[in-house]
Amino acid sequence: MYYRLSAVMFPIVTLLLIGALIWGYQENQQKNSILIKAENQYQRAFHDLSYHMDKLHNELGNTLAVNSTSQAMQRKGLLNVWRITSEAQSEINQLPLTLMPFNQAEDFLSRISKFSYQTAMRDMNKEPLSVKEVNNLKSLYKSSGEISNNLQKVQNKVINNNLRWMDVEAAIASEHKAQDNTIIDGFKTVDKQSGEYSDLDWGPTISNVYDRRAARKLDGIPMTAEQIKRKALKFANSSGRGTFTKVQVIENGKGTEWSSYTATAYANHKGEKISMDFTRRGGLLISYVDHRNVGPKAVSVSTARSKADTFLKQKGYPHMTAVAYDEYGNLGNFTYVRKQDDVLIYPEKITVRVALDNGDVVGFQASDFIYEHKDNRKIPKPKLTLEQARKVLNPEYKEEYHRLSLIKNEMSQEVLCYEFGGRINGSRYRIFVNSNTGNEEVVEEIKSHNRR
Repeated sequence: MYYRLSAVMFPIVTLLLIGALIWGYQENQQKNSILIKAENQYQRAFHDLSYHMDKLHNELGNTLAVNSTSQAMQRKGLLNVWRITSEAQSEINQLPLTLMPFNQAEDFLSRISKFSYQTAMRDMNKEPLSVKEVNNLKSLYKSSGEISNNLQKVQNKVINNNLRWMDVEAAIASEHKAQDNTIIDGFKTVDKQSGEYSDLDWGPTISNVYDRRAARKLDGIPMTAEQIKRKALKFANSSGRGTFTKVQVIENGKGTEWSSYTATAYANHKGEKISMDFTRRGGLLISYVDHRNVGPKAVSVSTARSKADTFLKQKGYPHMTAVAYDEYGNLGNFTYVRKQDDVLIYPEKITVRVALDNGDVVGFQASDFIYEHKDNRKIPKPKLTLEQARKVLNPEYKEEYHRLSLIKNEMSQEVLCYEFGGRINGSRYRIFVNSNTGNEEVVEEIKSHNRR
């Protein structure tokens, strides 16, 4: 009997064993194939990064080499600097550096990109490079050369020692710090070196982009965690979502000028919770998220907007106008901007999210409003009439509405514009025409609001 049983089972077990070995071999091969592809991608991105940093150094040198009156060549050189820097930033994003400090180098490249683009896009015949900007380019030329040399040293070690980026990824993800990893040490050196160039005078236009906006957040008395807890409880219990008694408060960026609090309020039933962010100074509400499940869509867009309007008025934002709507699944997102003297102030923006099952507000984002708001903001008078500004539009553009709007242009400067909404080529657009110069500052396509 046992002989017969073994005679039957032996071939079956053998086949299963062979099948398992084949499956394991295929899985291992597939895994190795994925690892090889990832390694090849990392190697390509790294060597391209080293190449573009060298090109950046050369292009800055070319821009400095031409005569100061050669505005066309300077503009071409600066556009090349912007293009090369953008490519270098893209390559950094392809490397496994998310858990390793490399923010100073990325910030350095970002500033170069912004500086070169904004300088190149202005009329250099009327506004040529200033002495300060030329000195900036000289400093950038020197510093980019030093960074390029350091990257090339790392590159040589990678090639000569057959170093793998997959080992870097494993080292970064590990809880144990790999102090002797050549690539990690090399990039830390580059990042530290980049931080030493932060004292360059980029001018007010570039600095405003990177220095946190407006001093509004600096106003007000610093709040304690206990005070924020009371604010959070009051807000949560006024939402009509039941009784909230427990609040957890965490301070973000402690000890810095831009510290804030995150408060999470928990309801007594169903495990529901609401999250809120507050500024430390003044205790201003930055954002609010209700984590409840949203049911099937049952209310109209107009009803949802009415609820959002009421919510803003109740929370102390009476002069807000909805300028955009976007729908995702069963949630509707309204973008509001403040209105002053019949002018829309786009920098002072608030986003309100409405649940489309019953119209309740389940999300709120007011960081732009907090940082940009100014009481009694001075709004300039337009130099051009509406008819003069309208002549700039494409003759085929079908205007549906017009209004005055204050926006920030690509130079981060506030400009008063005539905003024209309309259609062309089967799509809807908003076109902002500078009310002083007649230039088209922004052209924005208005997408269909339904997304799934």
